[in-house]
Amino acid sequence: MAEKNLLLEIGTEEIPAHVMPQILNQLKDLAEKTFNDERINFAAVQTIGTPRRIAMMVQGVAENQSDITEERRGPSIKIAFDAQGKPSKAAIGFARGQKVNAEDLITRDGYVYAVIHKQGQPTAEILQTLLPKIICSLNFPNNMHWGNLDFKFIRPIRWIVALLDDEVINFEIANVKSGNISRGHRTLSNVEFTIDNAANYAYTCVKNFVVVDQNRRREMITAQIEEVAKNCGGTAEISDELLEEVVYLVEYPTALSGNFETKYLNLPPEAVITPMRDHQRYFPVKDSEGKLMPIFITVRNGGKDFLDIVQHGNERVLKARLEDAQFFFNEDRKKSLAEHRDKLKTVVFQESLGSVYEKTERLIKLCEKISDMLGEKISDDARKNTLRAAELSKADLVTGMVTEFTELQGIMGREYAKLDGENLEVATAIDEHYMPRFAGDTQPKTVAGKILSLADKVDNIVATFSRGLIPTGSQDPFALRRQALGIVNLLVEANWSIALSEIVELDMELLKVTDKVGREKIQFEFAEFMKLRVKNFLDNVRYDVVDAVIGNVDDISAVTLKAAAVEQFLKTPDATKNIQAFVRVANIARKTDSTEINPELMTLDAEQVLYRAFEAVKIATEELIGKKDFIGALDILKKLSAPIDAYFDAVMVMDENLDVRKNHLALLKSVDNLILEIADFKAIVI
Repeated sequence: MAEKNLLLEIGTEEIPAHVMPQILNQLKDLAEKTFNDERINFAAVQTIGTPRRIAMMVQGVAENQSDITEERRGPSIKIAFDAQGKPSKAAIGFARGQKVNAEDLITRDGYVYAVIHKQGQPTAEILQTLLPKIICSLNFPNNMHWGNLDFKFIRPIRWIVALLDDEVINFEIANVKSGNISRGHRTLSNVEFTIDNAANYAYTCVKNFVVVDQNRRREMITAQIEEVAKNCGGTAEISDELLEEVVYLVEYPTALSGNFETKYLNLPPEAVITPMRDHQRYFPVKDSEGKLMPIFITVRNGGKDFLDIVQHGNERVLKARLEDAQFFFNEDRKKSLAEHRDKLKTVVFQESLGSVYEKTERLIKLCEKISDMLGEKISDDARKNTLRAAELSKADLVTGMVTEFTELQGIMGREYAKLDGENLEVATAIDEHYMPRFAGDTQPKTVAGKILSLADKVDNIVATFSRGLIPTGSQDPFALRRQALGIVNLLVEANWSIALSEIVELDMELLKVTDKVGREKIQFEFAEFMKLRVKNFLDNVRYDVVDAVIGNVDDISAVTLKAAAVEQFLKTPDATKNIQAFVRVANIARKTDSTEINPELMTLDAEQVLYRAFEAVKIATEELIGKKDFIGALDILKKLSAPIDAYFDAVMVMDENLDVRKNHLALLKSVDNLILEIADFKAIVI
């Protein structure tokens, strides 16, 4: 059967750059599923696009649908045939409904079946309805209506190309008829052009100054930026996020450099880079020592003509931005960072939760609490620096620089603190407490930064929960999931054993949450919220191991170490035997809450042996658990396996004597509680 190439191009007004990757991924998944559902064989689906076009190339498309044979069950043989073995009315009616002859029905397993052969239809015919269906099934964060149409799309559709090799697939959407006519670059080739064959799509687009493949544009942009930076004597700082955005801002890229006055280099580097990168989409250039140079690189959506004019225009725009930065910096420096802090009293933290100034007061108390919990793990200097950082942590929010360039929160606090002569750890912690700011960002490095970051994130979550605003579905306006995951990563990386419930309890007190039921509810919701983040963190661990250790996530660092220990324990030779013994205990022990053991009621050797073994193991394991040596604790805990098996062989747990029975259960409960300090082995799938 002949194979063909399919092209679908949806030409639009400019689509926002940040949604293009999601649209192309969605189109690919949707096309693959739809083609499979419709029995149209294909080799591969590739989705490509620019700001003005969403395109799909499907290679190796079968000329016809695959044939299919189905069997549909009808009435039982007893009903389907009469005494003479002829088809009954029931069989004839069933056959008619399936569009087969009654004589062609087959019998099997006591029933009659209709065998239905469906011949595949020509792919070109099916695509006339299939392609509009795919287009209409695309979902976008925001849709537009235009004209008097009911149809919605992310931007108005201006043209559609639909080709199976050189054959046009005819259909119409939003008053736009499909064809083989596309459009070139807006300024370099603002004309319509014909695509004679789907296989020639990318080549024909390039001839009209459209590099339609985003991967090719990315390579071109990267190479051009690096070459321009090299010619300027420096190295461009190319962030993945900015590069991805620029890729979907242009159809035909040309990189060029520009300059700005060296006086602006006296500003903190981020105060120059932020307006350059985040506001103007420019790439900064640094010298061999990593210092910022008075040069920027931008990418033009066009060719090399009149680059001097383009350069001059970009330089003027950046100069205005940097003048603003210089002005705000000079105004901010008329006060110390500490003097700015008083203005936080006028800034609302969250509705009904007071000011940001009051939040900093809470952070000081929370940092004191966390420092006390860490005890000797931190020095007196680190404790002092932490409290000072907490005091100044939000002061830069009311500075002109951060008000104008909000991305600089924390960063300007760090720079202003350094200029004020604050301790370097204090200044660094002010910046670090916002970390991680985005997926893949680093964690705080200083002790003060870690403590302040933990306190700030717990307060954000608890304060928001106290208002009943818990993230649901995809809605998370306060980015609480990211902050919770930041807590998990921080505690694991720092290897700090901290009871989060104690911090939450203090925070609720500081937030004046006085209702007992309300406090219990927040504690529960916080624990469940963190539990999901810990599960995400342990996504490379066996699911049953995660279930076994996730019961209590108050000490997150311990939970992750327990998971690693249990995974290692499962690889030991007698793991199955040991787990079966632990589970036997759990199955009975959880029928009681009592752990009051009376050794005098033990009359059998097996229960005395288990009791002595439990006492010895308890002392040894609790010491190891205190050190978070869960591997060592499990190695000792498995010594209970043989006494447990011997116990169940010799002891009737549910003795008729109620006191003896309670004593049996109390011993088993005590053993189970000890095991549960590491894991609930009932969750393990053997």
